[in-house]
Amino acid sequence: MRLFIGSTLVLAAVTFATPPFSAQGANPGRGAAQAETDRVVENGGIFADGWQGQIDAGAEKQGQTVNNARLAQKGNVLSVTTGPAITYWNPANMAAGNYTVKATFHEPQYMNLNNHPHPYRIVVAGNDMGTPTGSYLYCAAYGNGNFIVRGFGPEPFQMNGRRGGAAPSVNRAAGPGSPVTQEIAVTVDADSVDCSINGAVVGSYPKSELVASGKLKSTDGVYGVRFAHNTEATVTGLTMTKN
Repeated sequence: MRLFIGSTLVLAAVTFATPPFSAQGANPGRGAAQAETDRVVENGGIFADGWQGQIDAGAEKQGQTVNNARLAQKGNVLSVTTGPAITYWNPANMAAGNYTVKATFHEPQYMNLNNHPHPYRIVVAGNDMGTPTGSYLYCAAYGNGNFIVRGFGPEPFQMNGRRGGAAPSVNRAAGPGSPVTQEIAVTVDADSVDCSINGAVVGSYPKSELVASGKLKSTDGVYGVRFAHNTEATVTGLTMTKN
């Protein structure tokens, strides 16, 4: 996979997808009625000092690159438009021990670049990022009230089933073109990892089930964000605090 190191600060956005996800864990299983082609974003690239990005293998095989998505910052707002499904991180953003990483994702116009819901995610526990053996975990929300918890280790793995699930705390957009906002957080404690959306825990998993062969190398690592294809959104308040 290709890496691109940008030049301005960044990160952000959203992405929705109705499950099930592809083998790469980025997009939903898409039938004929839901098929979408990854867009090519004009003036794409990473405009954030120190930030790096990696698109999914499937998108790369189709000729997509990191420059087919765009990340930019204005003030304290990070924005993104995709393009291919992509993960962004800054190697300087490290979390270890017991911690919480959170951010607020806002989609101004739900599904404005796609024909079905796509998710946006907090990424934690990133190790060997940008390599074929990279591993990380993510917690994602959809604007239709669903959530998923997935990871790469380096093979994709699922923590709440192939199709994810619904939770009352996950906000629902009124309809396509309407705004929707989600606060997503991942909390790592001594024995467990929790995924919270809008202040409520929607999934809790024993650390021993995550740090295992074929899954995570460790819950210590880089944190960042991940977006599905063909989405446009903002991210604010990406922070890490010690528990």
